[in-house]
Amino acid sequence: MAVKKSERLWFDYALLPSGWARGVQVTISDGLIGDMSVDIEPPSGAVRGRCLLPGLTNLHSHAFQRAMSGLTEVRGAVQDSFWSWRSLLYGFVSRIGPEDIHAITAMAYAEMLEAGFTRVCEFHYLHNDPDGARFSDPAEMAGQVVRAAADTGLGLTLLPVFYAHSGFGGQPPTEGQKRFLSDVDSFAALLDAVGQHTANQHDFVLGFAPHSLRAATPHELRALLAMDRQGPIHIHIAEQMKEVQDCLAWSGARPVEWLLHNADVDARWCLVHATHTNDREIHGIAKSGAVAGLCPVTEANLGDGIFEGRAYLSYGGHYGVGTDSNVSISAADELRVLEYSQRFKHLSRNVMAGEGYASTGRSMFEHALAGGGRAAGIPVGLAPGNPADFFAISSEALPEAAGGGDRTLDAWVFRAKNNAISDVWRRGAHVVQGGQHIHRPEIEARYKAALSRLL
Repeated sequence: MAVKKSERLWFDYALLPSGWARGVQVTISDGLIGDMSVDIEPPSGAVRGRCLLPGLTNLHSHAFQRAMSGLTEVRGAVQDSFWSWRSLLYGFVSRIGPEDIHAITAMAYAEMLEAGFTRVCEFHYLHNDPDGARFSDPAEMAGQVVRAAADTGLGLTLLPVFYAHSGFGGQPPTEGQKRFLSDVDSFAALLDAVGQHTANQHDFVLGFAPHSLRAATPHELRALLAMDRQGPIHIHIAEQMKEVQDCLAWSGARPVEWLLHNADVDARWCLVHATHTNDREIHGIAKSGAVAGLCPVTEANLGDGIFEGRAYLSYGGHYGVGTDSNVSISAADELRVLEYSQRFKHLSRNVMAGEGYASTGRSMFEHALAGGGRAAGIPVGLAPGNPADFFAISSEALPEAAGGGDRTLDAWVFRAKNNAISDVWRRGAHVVQGGQHIHRPEIEARYKAALSRLL
């Protein structure tokens, strides 16, 4: 995607690491933020805007599930749950080919950019062909994700997923899981093969993800961690009560408790969901420096439960937000549902306004910005030398943005739709203009063609 070598932008207001500033000029140089000036009049020839915010990281996505939207909202013969939803997922993935992955992922990634996300942590586990065998290129499917990120301009932290078992204690995988499976050796080969697809990707980050404690044995988990990879490590954990009960039956410990006692969990880790945790576990996650990867819209959609946000925040825990199943793609919606779920849980208001914050929107935005960057392995924020990843709020769609300040964030989180975002720059490329991705028509056409084949 073409990037201008140098460009000047000027905004009435911008949220900098030091706080809100007025009359802000940003210079983009080779995809990075160059000089920044504040309290100046708009210079001649600069692109002008109202309110500038740093781009957020979507710290947990299964992009291919974007195509399942609307397919699982029909009540079954028995009580629906995450586990009945998962059965429908297995049927859907049996039909997806490499070009389908590219088309679906590109659609999801364009929508993420339109929603204020400038990077995604892609928790990618669809590795094998429909028969369960590796493609001749072990990274064929992962390569399609990399290609979609390049085509849309979205920053990518790719997390190939290790998945070997159907339950705790090394239970054999099911037929529906055959497209996900690896052993330790084939997984190492997959990670090596990803490099063949990423040679020209600016600021690409490669991590990895044990799918869950039920999908990897302790021996396999130790082998993965011994590979001496330097990127982020993500894992699903304690999403469902059944998972907690099964882990207790297997090990005598709860999932987060077991992980904290058996792995060196630190700032490289992102514990996705961590929904069903006790106070000791919440404190342990916060103390470790790991990020809690919260996906409030998907967690509500699947009936997972509510994270203990108030206690975690009081312990100084790091968190970010992700769109997970991509049933809805909106940074503002994730933050809104996060706060509203806490209000339901605690019968209180402004629960996620952390210490030192008056504004709940500002508190959640800055926590999600920092936590997402940590989970993705990247620097974030409007500061010289950082990637030029940011978005502009339209005062026409969101009049509260006209005056800048925290009211802008409160209005964006609690009232606005995605159309409040007028423009997005990703590594200096102006990828969203007038609220729409610059390549949306062709991306959407490919997506519709893929859906017609799959459905």
